[in-house]
Amino acid sequence: MRIKFFFEKLLVTVIMKKNIVPRDLNVDLHMHSCASDGQLTPSELVIRAEKNKVDILALTDHDSLKGIPEAMESVSGKLMHFVTGVEISVTWANTTIHILGLNFDPFNPNLNEAMNVVKKIRFKRAQEIDKALMTNGLPSMLEEALDNAGSSGQIGRTHFARVIKSKKICPTIHDVFKSYLVPGTPGFVKHTWMSLTKALNLISEAGGLAVLAHPARYKLSPTELQALLDDFSYAGGSAIEVATGSHSKSDIQKFQTIANKNNFEASRGSDFHSPTESRFDVGNAPSLPIGSKPIWSRWI
Repeated sequence: MRIKFFFEKLLVTVIMKKNIVPRDLNVDLHMHSCASDGQLTPSELVIRAEKNKVDILALTDHDSLKGIPEAMESVSGKLMHFVTGVEISVTWANTTIHILGLNFDPFNPNLNEAMNVVKKIRFKRAQEIDKALMTNGLPSMLEEALDNAGSSGQIGRTHFARVIKSKKICPTIHDVFKSYLVPGTPGFVKHTWMSLTKALNLISEAGGLAVLAHPARYKLSPTELQALLDDFSYAGGSAIEVATGSHSKSDIQKFQTIANKNNFEASRGSDFHSPTESRFDVGNAPSLPIGSKPIWSRWI
C-alpha cells in the first residue's frame, strides 16, 4: 500500500503494509498542539500517537502551521506517517465554521501569509475579549492568556478559559465557555473570519484537501446545514469529519449518512487538546462506520 504525503517541500510516497483495509487503519486527522490551543508540544503529540498505535496523524492547529516542522521531524523514523494539517476559521452565513486542510504543501506562500494575517486578527480579538470581560466585572486577563498561549502567540478563547478556570471563577473549561465565551455571554466577541471560498481556495492552491470539521457543533437547521454542504461542495470541499471528539454515536451515524448522500468522503479525528480537557485521547476517536469512504483512501 502506498500513501503520498508532503514532506520537506516534496510529495513523497510511503510504503505501508499490503492488504490493509483503509477503514481499519488507526487514523487521527484532527489534533492541536501548543502552537495553537493544545497543551502538548508537537513532539509530545507524536509520542502519544505512537504509544496509541496511530498509523496516520495530522496536526491541525487553529490558523497556524508553526507546529508542522517539529511534528515532521518527530515522526521521522517511526512506524507512523504524518499528514500536514491546519484548522481554518471561516465565516459562513454569519456563523463561524471550522475547515480542516489536509496533506498540503506547508511552505505554500499564500497559505502562510493568510495564517500570519489571522494571527494578528486573533490578537486584536483577544484585546476585545479582555475589555468585554473587564466591563462585566472580571479582572484583566490578557497578559495571562498570552502567557498561556506561549511562544506561538496564537491566542484564542481557550487560553482565556484556562485563566478563568485557574482563578476558580468556574470549575471546568466547559463551564467557562458556557458562562463567558459563547454567543450571548459577557466575553463573547463576534468576529468575521475569512470566507469559506477563500479558505478552500488556499487549501486547494497548496495541494490539499478540505474537510468540514465537527459539523454537529454548528447550530444549524436541516435546511441551513444542507445549504452549507452545498456551498462547501461547490467551493471544492472533499469530506465531512464524521467521527470526532464532540460527536455522539447518533451524530456519527447521522453524518455518515449525510456524507454518503452528498458524495463526500469521511474523516476521523480526536480533536485532542490535552490529557485533562479532551474527551478522546490521540487515536482513540470512534471508528468510521461500515460503508464509509475514508478520505485517506485517496492517498493509498
